[in-house]
Amino acid sequence: MENHKLVLPEHLNHYGYLFGGHLLKWVDECAWIAATLDYPGCSFVTLAMDRVEFRRSVRQGTVLRFEIERVRQGTTSVQYRVTVYDGKDRIPDANAVFTTHVTFVRVDDAGRKTPLPEAG
Repeated sequence: MENHKLVLPEHLNHYGYLFGGHLLKWVDECAWIAATLDYPGCSFVTLAMDRVEFRRSVRQGTVLRFEIERVRQGTTSVQYRVTVYDGKDRIPDANAVFTTHVTFVRVDDAGRKTPLPEAG
């Protein structure tokens, strides 16, 4: 799955670069959307995000491209690799702004883990 975000003035830190917290929020949101599309009708909560390392700074006006790929499915959890690129870059990984794995767990209405169905 692919998604995009535009970096606006309200997303910048006091140095004029993208505030890392906004990027982490977008990564989590894009991965959650992918999980929701892969498993319609299921409820997910974020269980983990692995390595957090910002490789390049991002300025206002940049269009970020998010590539989301399912990499592992367990009994109750699913993991996605999220790679973020400056939107104009099409070179795999070498120019990634950020890469991480996000793991979600499926929960029922009471917030208890529940098994995943087969992915769509």
